[in-house]
Amino acid sequence: MQSDKPYLLLIVGPTAVGKTEISIHLAERLNGEIVSADSRLFYRGMDIGTAKPSPEEQERVPHHLIDIANPDEILSLAVFQQKATAAISDIHTRNKLPFLVGGTGQYIRAVTQGWTPPEVEPDEALRDELEQLKEINGSYWLHDKLKALDGEAASKIDPRNYRRTIRALEVIMTTGKKFSKQRGQSDSPYHLLTFGLTRPRAELYQRVDERIELMFANGFIKEIKSLLDKGYSPSLPTMSAIGYRECVSVIKGELTEDQAKLQIRRATRVYVRRQANWFKESDPNIFWFKVEDGVVDSIEKNIRQLVDF
Repeated sequence: MQSDKPYLLLIVGPTAVGKTEISIHLAERLNGEIVSADSRLFYRGMDIGTAKPSPEEQERVPHHLIDIANPDEILSLAVFQQKATAAISDIHTRNKLPFLVGGTGQYIRAVTQGWTPPEVEPDEALRDELEQLKEINGSYWLHDKLKALDGEAASKIDPRNYRRTIRALEVIMTTGKKFSKQRGQSDSPYHLLTFGLTRPRAELYQRVDERIELMFANGFIKEIKSLLDKGYSPSLPTMSAIGYRECVSVIKGELTEDQAKLQIRRATRVYVRRQANWFKESDPNIFWFKVEDGVVDSIEKNIRQLVDF
């Protein structure tokens, strides 16, 4: 298929579906490189709890936007957008095929749909007020307020991610307009080919449970102790990622490991359902593939039929 725009291949799907392994196989076969759109993979030292591709996996295929910041350097959506666009352009200039891979929907859309984040300057006084309300009522209270004001925005923000919740409330309260309606959008600069990966929900949950057990066996608690020993505060937004907050509670003696695992399983299931709001199996622009024997061959064949190599 001829295209007047450069190709960008997207590999999307829920947590633990197998995006890392499949995208590496495809990139090896198709002279590709991988750009991560998983916001949890940006941060150095946060490896086990994020299921970051191993050094061996990253050696097989070049990866971009992994380990590009310290845990206390919070990357905004706009900064990610700039870095991802630059990485994709660099891959194109070397006549390679870029794969944008991840399950963080807003990061993928920011790149593929040319989002322009709302131009609202930070209001520190308002943020402080919202932070105080969070301390009094809890971060879930803030998310409930956002849900009442802008249900669409709330459905796509993890209730645990109070920083993004506060930003959405800040934009709404400053402009009087819904946060979900304020993202500027333009035609994609790429010829997009989106491949979605799916598994039966029960199988996906089993893989999540196995991943959690493996994380703890591989030293998840030790990883977080190391971050704390380096001076990173447990209140950092990065440390509120699923698994990290629970493990901090284990270290503090507030939870047992079994209790933490249970909470992580529950939170991950909620996150999996939220990811489905971003990438729907009814979307006609996504080629969906069930992950089973031969799936890499099937996707490769599909790509070769669509891309003008």
